[in-house]
Amino acid sequence: MANEVSSPNRFHAAQALLPQGWADNVRIDCLHGRIVSVAAGAPATPDAQPLGVVVPGLGNLHSHAFQRAMAGLTEVGGRSGDSFWSWRELMYRFLDRLGPAECQAVAEQAYMEMLESGFTRVGEFHYLHHAPDGQRYAGHAEMAARIAAAASATGLGLTLLPVFYAHSDFGGVAPLPAQRRFLHDIDGFAALLDGCRQALREVPGAVLGLAPHSLRACTPQELQALVELAPGPIHIHIAEQVREVEACLAWSGQRPVHWLLEHAPVDTRWCLVHATHLDQDEVRGIAATGAVAGLCPVTEANLGDGLFPMRDFVHHGGRFGVGSDSNVLIDAAEELRLLEYGQRLALRGRNVVSPGALSSGRWLYQQAHAGAAQALGVAAGLAVGAPADLVELDAGHPSLHGRSGDALLDSWVFAARGGAVRSVWRDGRQWVRDGRHVHRDGIAARYRTALQRILG
Repeated sequence: MANEVSSPNRFHAAQALLPQGWADNVRIDCLHGRIVSVAAGAPATPDAQPLGVVVPGLGNLHSHAFQRAMAGLTEVGGRSGDSFWSWRELMYRFLDRLGPAECQAVAEQAYMEMLESGFTRVGEFHYLHHAPDGQRYAGHAEMAARIAAAASATGLGLTLLPVFYAHSDFGGVAPLPAQRRFLHDIDGFAALLDGCRQALREVPGAVLGLAPHSLRACTPQELQALVELAPGPIHIHIAEQVREVEACLAWSGQRPVHWLLEHAPVDTRWCLVHATHLDQDEVRGIAATGAVAGLCPVTEANLGDGLFPMRDFVHHGGRFGVGSDSNVLIDAAEELRLLEYGQRLALRGRNVVSPGALSSGRWLYQQAHAGAAQALGVAAGLAVGAPADLVELDAGHPSLHGRSGDALLDSWVFAARGGAVRSVWRDGRQWVRDGRHVHRDGIAARYRTALQRILG
């Protein structure tokens, strides 16, 4: 049947991007969704699934899936100006209409679009925990279970990051009424984590971490307790807005990243999401820890956040990945394209991020791939032990035709629009065929029904 999910144990790619570089005639053997051998220069065999140009699937390290349903609905300015903070107020009002079924349907749509664009795993920064009145569901982790169900239905790899949120500003300020669906104390959050573990049992390859929402949303004592609870990766929003930096200075006498690096054991488990507004000491400090900077160029542009100091960060050996955040537009290549183009506009030059004479497309892709894998707690690349997450590019696409090697990635990132991704395999199972998710029609129908309930 056309919508069956196939899962061969052997692939043969005409060309593939391996950790050491491009190779021709690559055989990839898998067992239970994991790569067990990779051989370049291998002959095609009848039992192998034939593929053309293959790159490893990209991780999306930061998503709020439910916000996909409000994409395009906040593009009207107010008389006194519009900003992240006014956008947030609109988002809070939107939340009142989202129940568990709607949340799952919207997440399925977002996750389907991620796979179709070349993302194969998501870090779901999940903070919509309670019912619209702020009461807990009978199943404490009901909303997390809906996220897990959406990942299972679409085939997207999931790193679930349940979010701790207790305060509205630095210094433990009482939460706002509009934040009632997010809130926990530490004991309640520990119980939520147990519920999340249960919800993930049926999701192949799922990873559980956690996320202090921000330094605004937790006290120093709560942050310490969260670090001790963390079962995996730790993600946190930080320094996204100038107003946030100013408020942190007023509270502590330090900028947010300065404060975090001094008061928390930041290391390679951490992902600092946005980190837009940094001074030079903070740039060097993040890089020195080995933590990943979680950059979301499309959302940061949409919200008017500002530009991350990318070239300085890279100069100091910083690690980064990209995420779709608000999901106003879901497109793996677009995140990388805008990351580079933002720096070109700021620095008034071309190919300004990648060091030396390297291809910008390949360098951005490989660095973002490695950074996301680290931040999401999984092995990376087309290599033994890694998940068989394969993205096949359409070499016949008008923007890719006649290219090979690095020129393929450059053309996908900078010159192609829709249709450049031909197929996507996650854990060795095919979820995208000829550019379409194998369950697209059913997912789209459920999404339309959910939107009618949310917006009607």
